[in-house]
Amino acid sequence: MSELSGFLETPGVRLALKIAVVVVALAALAGAGWFWLQAENNRGQAALAATADIVQEAAGPQASAETRQKAINALQIVLDQNGRSSAAPQAAYQLGNLQYQAGDFAAARAAYQVALAKGATDSVRTLAAAGIGYTWEAQKNYANALSAYDALVRDVAPRQFFHEEALLDLARVQILVGKPGEAIATYDRLLKDVPDSRRAPDVRAKILELQSRAK
Repeated sequence: MSELSGFLETPGVRLALKIAVVVVALAALAGAGWFWLQAENNRGQAALAATADIVQEAAGPQASAETRQKAINALQIVLDQNGRSSAAPQAAYQLGNLQYQAGDFAAARAAYQVALAKGATDSVRTLAAAGIGYTWEAQKNYANALSAYDALVRDVAPRQFFHEEALLDLARVQILVGKPGEAIATYDRLLKDVPDSRRAPDVRAKILELQSRAK
């Protein structure tokens, strides 16, 4: 027993025991943190799911302003109460869509930016980035819309979701800001990147129109 006691009192063993205790404590904290995060995510997803019916109704073409505002308020509550959950980016994106429909473009843009800031991924990230451009365009701030669409085109590779739409958005605003040459180049890129596009005839017609204007 005395040999064991002496062994435990050696500096090396004491240090090893302290490290072991710290590792166990950190593992316990990590486990608790994971369970807490999962619980928060579950709460957020449940809260977002609870808004599905009112949001769907509000997004319809016949939705009243009152219905839309109720949905906006419901999504804002989800964000306020579950801002750290995995549901936050989707809630912010849906909030932006409803605010856009309501004509509150600045608020919609802010919501799309929240969606991106909270880690939106995949299609939600792409659509939120596009939404920022749409809000600037709706406010006739074509310079900022151009910057937003240009960034989106750089972020979405050929054959990825929304690549064709992003190029069309960019070309449209390039025309609005008086850059027909750049718009033609963007349309040419679309025909190259998406050769089987169903919009190809319209795009070729637009190129011819722009070229005729330049003569």
